[in-house]
Amino acid sequence: MSDNARGAVLMMVSMAAFTANDALIKRAGADLPLMQIIATRGVVASLALAALAWATGAFRARVSARDAGLVAFRSAAEVGAAWFYLTALLQMPLANVMALLQTLPLTVTLAAALVFGEPVGWRRWSAIGLGFLGMLLIVRPGTEGFDAYTTYALIAVGFVTARDLVVRRMSAELPAILVTLAASVAVTVFAALLSLGERWEPFTPASGAMVLGAAALVSLAYLLSVLVMRTGEVGAIAPFRYTGLVWALLLGWFVFGDWPQALTLAGAALIAGSGVFTLARERRLRRRTATPAGRPIG
Repeated sequence: MSDNARGAVLMMVSMAAFTANDALIKRAGADLPLMQIIATRGVVASLALAALAWATGAFRARVSARDAGLVAFRSAAEVGAAWFYLTALLQMPLANVMALLQTLPLTVTLAAALVFGEPVGWRRWSAIGLGFLGMLLIVRPGTEGFDAYTTYALIAVGFVTARDLVVRRMSAELPAILVTLAASVAVTVFAALLSLGERWEPFTPASGAMVLGAAALVSLAYLLSVLVMRTGEVGAIAPFRYTGLVWALLLGWFVFGDWPQALTLAGAALIAGSGVFTLARERRLRRRTATPAGRPIG
């Protein structure tokens, strides 16, 4: 098996773990306060990530003041993303929330063009437009299905976009596991503080198993994400992140009895297709050593 094939398998398993984690949190949310779930899961996941960082020698890395500031900003964005995303997740069908999150490659490309002035040609602008059309098919503004939780999901996409945009400015030498650990600790502390204003519910064997299972799955997903970055070409592997939509459809159907409407499925297909094209196009552009004069990049 080639490195790219191994990377693709790791990516698909990672997305399955992330989606199963979401499903467990959504199910546990019927019995437990959200902040209690996030804080408990976060303690277990942070300990697992710290052990991984120690095992890989990441704690010995020298972190510049600039990178430390970027990590802090990214962690703050992660906190915002986690709160808005998980709040929406408890109230919306799993596949709908996951489909909106899959606009990420498009929003990052758009933000990089607007914030950093990165060149984007007509092909990727067209893909971004189609992707946002797909998003509109899912959220359908002005209809009964568009509510505050849909807005929360969109705000979460904004936070995740900011989070991933900051990564582009970090030093290549900064260990990814340290960045992930910092974000996990930040989310855990935030949730623990907010949970002080909630009444903690006693864990039952079922709810406790779901929260511990979510912690194990998210830890596995983070580990696989690190391995993906070290296996094969990221540009070739990244499109397999859209298998998360398949997992979300299946889990939403089997666990919660939700099956998206035709317009939602069409929107998800537009988002996935546009995202795959954008990732493939960026991979092709990175392989070019030079761009002929007079031709737009993108």
